[in-house]
Amino acid sequence: MREAIDDQPMRPQARGQRRSDSLVLAVVCIAQFMVVIDTTIVNVALRSIQLDLALSPSGLTWVINAYAIPFAGFLLLGGRAADFWGRRRLFLLGLGLFTSMSLAGGLARNGGQLIGARAIQGLGAAALSPATLTILLTTFTDPVRRAKALGIWAAVAGLGGAVGVLGGGILTDLLSWRWVLFINVPIGIALFVLAQRAIVETRSRVAGSTLDWSGAFTATLGLLAIVYGVVSTDDHPWGSAQVLGPMLGGVALLGVFVAAERSHPHPLVPLRIFRSRNVTGANLVMLLVFPANFTLLFFLSQYLQDVAGFSPLRTGVAFLPMPFGFVLGAQVSSRLVGRIGARRLVVIVSLITAVGLVLLSTLHAHDGYLLHIGLPASLTVFGLSSAYIPATFAASGVAPEDAGLASGLVNATRTIGGSLGLAAMASIAAARTHALSSLPADVAQTLGYARGFAACAVLCVTAAIVGWTIVPRHRATTDTQLMMID
Repeated sequence: MREAIDDQPMRPQARGQRRSDSLVLAVVCIAQFMVVIDTTIVNVALRSIQLDLALSPSGLTWVINAYAIPFAGFLLLGGRAADFWGRRRLFLLGLGLFTSMSLAGGLARNGGQLIGARAIQGLGAAALSPATLTILLTTFTDPVRRAKALGIWAAVAGLGGAVGVLGGGILTDLLSWRWVLFINVPIGIALFVLAQRAIVETRSRVAGSTLDWSGAFTATLGLLAIVYGVVSTDDHPWGSAQVLGPMLGGVALLGVFVAAERSHPHPLVPLRIFRSRNVTGANLVMLLVFPANFTLLFFLSQYLQDVAGFSPLRTGVAFLPMPFGFVLGAQVSSRLVGRIGARRLVVIVSLITAVGLVLLSTLHAHDGYLLHIGLPASLTVFGLSSAYIPATFAASGVAPEDAGLASGLVNATRTIGGSLGLAAMASIAAARTHALSSLPADVAQTLGYARGFAACAVLCVTAAIVGWTIVPRHRATTDTQLMMID
């Protein structure tokens, strides 16, 4: 029998050296805030980035996806590596990568340098994010104090998405787009110093276990290749070698990933978990619903600046009502999921999201903000935030020992769905805009965005059908639900 090494400090602490739990909580919460905010803070700056670095519309999507895909692809491996090598060590490694690549991205002189820096920054985030949670769980062992700490951690992480769009607008308008990345540098350095003093090293692994590097690399490269093929449709027809080659290569790499998971002694994703209809249904819903998340931020930031003529700061302010929809959706969903069940709630909120997107698909150039942008976008965000909780609860219908894996898969799938969806919707919008090139540029551009929103609405309706047909009727047990939250 292999010996388990579980949550033991790797170095003793003398009297007077015990670190404050509140300082640990502050360090991990701020680190998670940085990870989350970097998924949104660059959106408002995209127009300025495009003008400064001469990026094409398809190249602009890579500023988002180059961060998101490595983050999602290596997220599960990051959690395993934190247990394997030590939580403090991986936290510092991830923070160092994240901070240094923020600096490199801010100094980028062309699109390739920026996209490369964002990709490595995503790897840093994949190491940093799971380490923040495991450090918090091993620091706060009392159930009551742990629940409070988790609540603070989740609230701060949720706040990151809201602050990102406003902060991106302020920094871009008052300084330059480079400061949406530079802002991470002083914060990251301060956190690095504090983490070395505050966090005690712990690890939890089975002796003789190994990390599934092949699974992480083949899955991430496969997704990147598929996205590259989809984005290439901006310049080449769908049947061309420039499009089909990368896409088929990506599918082949995902096939290698599946084969590797079957043979690896400690697979990143044990394929047996997909025998559960709960897990399969929840992840399919995330793949179908969350393309709307990335697409909404990307399209609206472009529309408000290119068509409506908003400054970056005014664009950031225009996004402010949407976080209220996010907060309200999360609160309502958390209260309803135990009453009506995850299956019904997934269907309802997927359709609510679809309604918001259908309203956005009627957008025309120079429409008023409140009725045609603010309210439909807030409704869409309400549906998106409401979808996450029932999907997570649906995935909780597994054996207790698989609860953490199921939760991690939902988080990774949410980001993967957003990345693949953004690539597809940007391609759909570009094709529509090109077909209407005889119209004024702002009109054609807006109608392209409208077509992308309509396509997202179709995906959300499909998600509702998937939720109704695949997710089982029964509700997750209370014990399992608590484990998923924990």
